[in-house]
Amino acid sequence: MNLTFSALSDDATGAVWRQLFERSWPAYRRWYLSEGEEARPTYLACRRALATHMPEFVPVWERLCGLAGGGDLAARFLSLYRPPRYLSGCSQAVWTGATPLLVRNYDYSPFAFDGVVLRDEWMGRAVMGTSDCLVGLVDGVNDAGLAISLTFGGRSAVGDGFGVPIILRYVLQTCTTAAEAAETLTRIPTHMAYNVTVLDAERRWATVYLAPDRAPLVTRAAVATNHQERVELVHHARATATVERERFLLQRLTHHPESQASFIAAFQKPPLYSLAFDRGFGTLYTAAYWAKRRTMALCWPGQRWDLKLADFVPGTRTVSYPLVAERA
Repeated sequence: MNLTFSALSDDATGAVWRQLFERSWPAYRRWYLSEGEEARPTYLACRRALATHMPEFVPVWERLCGLAGGGDLAARFLSLYRPPRYLSGCSQAVWTGATPLLVRNYDYSPFAFDGVVLRDEWMGRAVMGTSDCLVGLVDGVNDAGLAISLTFGGRSAVGDGFGVPIILRYVLQTCTTAAEAAETLTRIPTHMAYNVTVLDAERRWATVYLAPDRAPLVTRAAVATNHQERVELVHHARATATVERERFLLQRLTHHPESQASFIAAFQKPPLYSLAFDRGFGTLYTAAYWAKRRTMALCWPGQRWDLKLADFVPGTRTVSYPLVAERA
């Protein structure tokens, strides 16, 4: 299977984002309604939740709703408040050498992935990252030198909160340091469990364990896979090798001092690199974020794409994935 990644830069007109919406909305609409429209919150509930927890983002949401045509359903979706549940894999770690960087694998279904790196200045702050759900990010960096990424937290609880991609987006729009990001992450409710790692330009990092049914926990963990303090979803843990991946990364950081290049390369080999595309946990890309430099690289076996926030060059890259059957 081939998947084309696009690097897009949105401007003040919103034309780029509107084209992305028009292309992606049919699939997202099907997903959003997969449990029935009555399972999703009303427009007023979505607006109220945003105004309560992310008030600075409301004008951006309103603008995006307008670009999307002003429809009720699209507005509700774009709030990412209480969306349908979803699972992913993912591994991430902070390499703590001379120039720290945040490296992550995104393990997910290629059939449910935007394949877009979006650069924008929606709130006056430049942000660049991997788009998800049109309004959110699964990893990214801002012009303050704050980088962020997520992994699924390995818990089945679903609650009253936001899909984590919009939370990551909000953090990059409003925070400048790891401490600010951690504080923001602890006050915004999430609808599922996630591990969010942040790294700032001053070499400070944190991993925050989020869940809808218990208090968030801020840690100094440099590694996050798909469980939190202990394994709770045993079947998922076995299927994704979350414990094995965590141990491997901890060993790389503590027992095998190595270069940035070799650390990034380790993410493209077992046990971190996954071919489980048929189960929705194949590695779609490796991302490396140099927070202080405000740069990123998307990597695949034998291919790398460097992108700079300050000198962003739109483009495309086509990636071939082995052992992936085309969906009918």
